[in-house]
Amino acid sequence: MGILIRILVAALAALLTAYILPGVKLEDFTTALILAIVLGLLNLIVKPVLVLLTLPVTVLTLGLFLLVINALIVMWASSLVKGFRVDNFWWALLFSVVLSIINGIMLSLGPGTNDD
Repeated sequence: MGILIRILVAALAALLTAYILPGVKLEDFTTALILAIVLGLLNLIVKPVLVLLTLPVTVLTLGLFLLVINALIVMWASSLVKGFRVDNFWWALLFSVVLSIINGIMLSLGPGTNDD
């Protein structure tokens, strides 16, 4: 049940982020749900490989290169999800940052997890 709530929250956060940023277009809630699933899968499968391959650059830039990896994943998701469009790399970078902030805020407003 927790994963479904996280997907719904991510979809709502993506809709809100696309509404805020003029360089990002998202058609509807169904597209946002598909985007949340695709971003989740890309972050689960592709991101660890990219982080590992770019570890020297990431260390050299004190972790800032991770923002570039996030932007590339968003751009890749925009090519995979019909109805989601990002104008350029900079909008993808800003989208990933704002999405992370909004998603974090929305998840923190929900009920806490009980690890007991």
